Amino acid sequence: MTANGNQMTVEVRDLRKSFGEQKVLNGISLSVPHGQTVAVLGRSGTGKSVLLKLLVGLQLPDSGSVRIAGQEITSLEPRPLNEIRKKMGYLFQQAALYDSLTVEQNVDFPLSRNTGMSESERKDKVRKLLSSVGLSDGDSGKMPSEISGGMQKRAGLARALALDPEILLLDEPTAGLDPITAAEIGRLIIELKKDRTMTAVVVTHDIHGAKTFSDLLILLDQGNIVAQGTFEDLRKRKDDFVVRFLGDGGNGEGKQR
Repeated sequence: MTANGNQMTVEVRDLRKSFGEQKVLNGISLSVPHGQTVAVLGRSGTGKSVLLKLLVGLQLPDSGSVRIAGQEITSLEPRPLNEIRKKMGYLFQQAALYDSLTVEQNVDFPLSRNTGMSESERKDKVRKLLSSVGLSDGDSGKMPSEISGGMQKRAGLARALALDPEILLLDEPTAGLDPITAAEIGRLIIELKKDRTMTAVVVTHDIHGAKTFSDLLILLDQGNIVAQGTFEDLRKRKDDFVVRFLGDGGNGEGKQR
C-alpha cells in the first residue's frame, strides 16, 4: 500500500507515442489490478518496451494518461515522480548492470542512494536479495563481464527488488537465455508474485513463460491492442494474427520473434 492508502495499480488510457512519422502506440488503454501480473506480447517494434518506459516516466507520451496508484504521472515534477519510481522496480532487457561495479555493488546502488541504511544493513539486504534470485555469496564480488547472461538477469532482478517495490516492470526477462535458464527466470517471477504480492507488467516474446506466470496476456500489433485475456482466451480466438502469433496450435511455443 502507498502512504495515502491506495493500492499500487497501473492504469493507461488512450496512450499515444510516435517517433517522427512512426506511430509506436496508437491510443492503447489497459489496467493492471493490484497483485496481478500482465504480460504484454507482440513482435519486435510494436511498442512493448516503449510502454514500460512510459509507465516509469523515462519517456513522455504524446497524449493520454498514465496513472500509478491513482496518481497521474505524466505531468509530475521530477521530485514527486522519483518518489513514485521508488515504488517501482525495473528490469531492463539487457539487465543494464554497471560494468565498473561488482554484482554486490550493482544491487547496493539504489540502497546507498535512496535509504538511510547503514553499510552493514545494506550488505545484509544485498546478500538476501542475491540469494532470493539464486545467486551465491561467491557471485557477489564478480564483475558483470564475469558472469553469464542468465546470472546478469538475476542480478538485475535483485537490483530491481532492492527498494521493495510494489510494482515490477520486466523488459524481456527471458530474452537471449537458453530454455532451462528462461524457465528458471519464469519460476522466479512466480515466486516473487506469491511472496511479495506485487503488481507486475512483463514485456516478453516468451508465450510459454507468459502463460505460466501471467494472470492476463495483452497482444500488441502495430501500436494497437488486438487481443487480451488469459492464454486460454487467446487460444480460442480465430483472428489470423493471433493464431499465427501463438504458433503451432496455440501450445505456447510461439514462433513470432
